[in-house]
Amino acid sequence: MTNTQFAAAPASAVIPGPATPYQGDIARYWDHEARPVNLRLGDVDGLYHHHYGIGDVDHAALGDPEDSTYEKKLIAELHRLESAQTDVLLDHLGAVGTDGTLVDAGCGRGGSMVMAHQRFGCKVEGVTLSAKQAEFANGRARDLGIGDHVRARVCNMLDMPFEAGQVSASWNNESSMYVDLHDLFAEHSRILGVGGRYVTITGCWNPRYGQPSKWVSQINAHFECNIHSRREYMQAMADNRLVPQAVVDLTPATLPYWELRATSSLVTGIEEAFINSYKDGSFQYVLIAADRV
Repeated sequence: MTNTQFAAAPASAVIPGPATPYQGDIARYWDHEARPVNLRLGDVDGLYHHHYGIGDVDHAALGDPEDSTYEKKLIAELHRLESAQTDVLLDHLGAVGTDGTLVDAGCGRGGSMVMAHQRFGCKVEGVTLSAKQAEFANGRARDLGIGDHVRARVCNMLDMPFEAGQVSASWNNESSMYVDLHDLFAEHSRILGVGGRYVTITGCWNPRYGQPSKWVSQINAHFECNIHSRREYMQAMADNRLVPQAVVDLTPATLPYWELRATSSLVTGIEEAFINSYKDGSFQYVLIAADRV
């Protein structure tokens, strides 16, 4: 595939391949999503994410809550934490050559794709059910002058348009709760070359809790998703030739983000469910890095 061909390929407005009614619902959901918590954070530096943050809050950078610039500083801090989350995911991709191809499954508005290209210098393909997200991500890539290396397209992450073994590394960043895990990992296993790295960062319910808690049920309803258990992730990977090399509990690292966000003007009403479920142990925020064997 030449760079010219890469840049010229448009984002389709139709989900190729078999699409379920649920996938159509999710496409419509994200086509119409325009929450300030996603857009205002992205406005800080042009990296638009659709995930949460990790790390300690820099209270010195926030300054006095009574200061007129405090809210602007708070938004910048939330954005710093969500970009730090992407950095941790990219850290776990390992060595990626400039001639490699990466795939962001569930790429949203493309912030992680841009960061991946800036770090590795390679091509990054993103897939999303949302035509609006793909159009936005491609517009940002063009604005940044990297449209020949970074592209989003509308497609089903369970049926991605890549040849077997073509991809160096791939990931899901808070997008795996929208699909069946066995189907998802079978597709990642198909497109990855042997030795290729797969990484996911996701919220999952803790099987030691017994069943999904009321907080997890609230999160499912809010985002129209189906959160899986940590055990399901491990089993589905094992069934699809993805061998975990690292499992990192990010729960303590993400709590500061949520507690700060709950004090901002960007609240969406779901903050309490995240904070309470992380604290009572029914919900966890984890990173799993696995190699294709």
